[in-house]
Amino acid sequence: MSVELTMLACSVALLFALILVQATAAVRAQGGKVLAGNRDNLAPPSVYEGRTRRLLYNHIEGLAMFAPLVLIAAVSHISNDMTVLGAQLFFYARVLFAFTYLIGVPYLRTLFWLVGIAGTVLIFLALFGMV
Repeated sequence: MSVELTMLACSVALLFALILVQATAAVRAQGGKVLAGNRDNLAPPSVYEGRTRRLLYNHIEGLAMFAPLVLIAAVSHISNDMTVLGAQLFFYARVLFAFTYLIGVPYLRTLFWLVGIAGTVLIFLALFGMV
């Protein structure tokens, strides 16, 4: 498996982990019985539960850009230093972003988010031979 596809698989594994973190935070804040119901009248999320929700949605949004580009590169047989670097930047930045987001570090987490976006842009540019 290519480095890019490995980073995509790792990013999906991170998604699974973030789903578990968010679900655990929701159960702790709302209660398992409430969450097992229809969820029509949930209480407002706790601060931490809200943070885990935002983190999860943010990761899904990042994957929505990253995954198609990696798959396009794979089916197009495009793999070079820039696609590898872009994929690695995306994944490792997303791990650091998740950690800093969960513990509430504001500016550093934004830097990690930007690095992840830069990795995605690198792959996009590499697909068109621009880097």
